[in-house]
Parts: sequence; C-alpha cells; structure tokens
Amino acid sequence: MKNPFVLSPKVDKKLFCDRESELQDLLRIVTNGANATLISPRRMGKTGLIYRLFDEIKEQKIDIDTFYVDIYATQNTEDFVTVFAEAIFEAYQKKTPVLKKLLKAIGGMKPTLSFDKLTGSPELSLTFNNDDEKLTTLKNIFDFLENHDKPVIVAFDEFQQIREYKGVYMEAVLRTHIQMLKNVNFIFCGSRRHIMIDMFINARKPFYCSTMPVNLGKIDANKYSEFINRLFTSNGKTIEPEAINFIIDFTRCHTFYTQSLCNFIFQNSKRHITLTDARNLAAQLLSLNETIFLQYRSLLTTQQWNFLKAIAKEGSITQPMSGKFISKYAIGTAANSQRLLSSLIEKDLILDEISINKSEYFVYDVFFSRWLENN
Repeated sequence: MKNPFVLSPKVDKKLFCDRESELQDLLRIVTNGANATLISPRRMGKTGLIYRLFDEIKEQKIDIDTFYVDIYATQNTEDFVTVFAEAIFEAYQKKTPVLKKLLKAIGGMKPTLSFDKLTGSPELSLTFNNDDEKLTTLKNIFDFLENHDKPVIVAFDEFQQIREYKGVYMEAVLRTHIQMLKNVNFIFCGSRRHIMIDMFINARKPFYCSTMPVNLGKIDANKYSEFINRLFTSNGKTIEPEAINFIIDFTRCHTFYTQSLCNFIFQNSKRHITLTDARNLAAQLLSLNETIFLQYRSLLTTQQWNFLKAIAKEGSITQPMSGKFISKYAIGTAANSQRLLSSLIEKDLILDEISINKSEYFVYDVFFSRWLENN
C-alpha cells in the first residue's frame, strides 16, 4: 500500500492540499507580465506550490516555459550562474535545437558535458577564468531567455541567499538585467522574511516595489482535516476525527510537520487509527529524532537553550520582555530577553509571525518544540 502523504515537494495534484487562492494569485501575476515575491517560513510549502503552478500552466496548455532554480546552497556569483544554467540545460536537454542555442550563448565559458554515473543523465559544468566571465555568462543567459520563442517564467527559491555573496552587489546586478526583460517573468521565493522584506520593500534597495507580493501562511485547519481524512480513507484506512484534530494541533497545521506525522502514522498503523494511536506514534516520531534535537544543545549557550525551552513550554509568546515571562523562567532582564530572542531568530531557531495586532514567537522546528515541552 503506497503512502499518500508524500514528503517530496513535487506531488500529484490529488495529493496536494488546498493553496487554491495562492495558486491563482501566482498564475494571474506571472501570466500577465508581472513578477511575484513569495515569502513564507521554511517547510510551509513554497517549493511544492511552485511545482504545482508549473503543472497548472501545463494543464491549462499555456504556452510558457518554466524553470525552477534553487539557490539555497550557492555561496557566490559563480555558483549562482552555474545553478541557473544547469536548470535551463536540464529543461532543454532533450530539445536539441534549443540546447544548441543555449550552449552557444554560454560557449565562451567552455561548457563541459558529462554523464551521471547512476542515472546516465547529461550534466553541465562551466569554467570561469575571472569575475567578468561570470557576469558576462549571466547576461548571456538572460539574453537567451529573452530571445526564446516562448514566454518564460523563472522561480528563484531561497532568493535571500544572494545577500551572502561576497565581492559583488548581486541585487543590483540582477535588477539591471531583469528590468530590461519583456519575455521573462520571475517568482522570487524566500524564507527569511526580514531579508526578503528589506529587498523588496526598502526604497533604497534595487528591487524596491518591483514585484507583486504573495503571502503563504498555514493551510486552513478544516481543509487540512478533510484532506487528511480523504487520503487515509481513499487508501484503505480509517482515522478517528479526534486523531485528526490531534495531528492538526500537534503540528500547528505547519505543512511539512503535518505531512511528516501523517506519513509516519500511515506507515506504522493498522487499518483503523484512534486518538491513542496518533498520540503514541507522535511520541515515537519525536523519540526517533532525539539525537538531532540534542545536537542543537551543543550549538547553543545554556541561556539560549533555556530560553528556547521557555518558549516551547509556553507554546508561543507575544511579550518576551514582559516581567511575568522573564520572572517565570528566570531570564534576568528585559534587555537579556531581547538579546536572546534576537540571537535565536538570527539562528533560525525562533520564528516570529507578525500580524496587524501582534508579534508572536515560536520555536521554528515544530517537532523540536514539542520535544522541548517534555524534556
């Protein structure tokens, strides 16, 4: 029996939960000549939504070529240009005429073709002699897409990573090229909200007001509950409503953690799942991850660790500098609480969610938070 709760971002439409509003927003923006910014916490489903968008474009037979470029692991301009070129190469590797044009566009950089030993798929590598060649190749790639015989959509995932590049102001470089393109539209995805907002909302930055924003929050609990029930029942299992409610509450309706727990319950349960089953399997899943959770402690000071535990035990906090919170967990002073909060946000261990009425702070990793509550 195949597990329907897929953890890969690329899933069949039937296994994709909701996001209809966000999907239509993105589709409308990028098919009408505008660029979009998609911001959400990590593991909320950005990548899956991008793939779902690309599938929707194919289903509707919209004549647009699409490219997904993940730059999370890139460290510099050379990495960026190489990953960008590889994404286009992979999409066109079976279209010989188009591929020849691409290789010609980057020909000065001595593109080398090799073959993966396991899959046999062709791979592209580039050789650069200096920084000028990297920027020239980048321009050539944009020119290639601009002159392509079809409109193009490029999605850059974890776009805030370009802030880490040394020696070149990548935002200005990219903005210079992108603002001249008419045949290419972009989706800039990012998980570090403060950086992404600064990139696109700060009037002093190159990308200021150059995109339409799309926010990706949590999926509605009722819709997720219906989705969970449907996937269990349509795949030969039944699950009690109380068990579903527990899953939604335990994972805080955060996409990755909800999918992960459902996947684990499906693979380790009998045909009927009770609330007790869901509780026991959730505890078992946390136990399996305990070694990873303990690694966090070696990376933190005692004060940071205790501060994380305090937030986990509270579930979330809205007033981290309040006297009540500080005294309850012996944090010391409001200034100390602010310092600890800022350092843990910077380390991506605390997530801050801002609404019109308040700011709320959580331990970023939901399973880690649940483990801390009991340890």
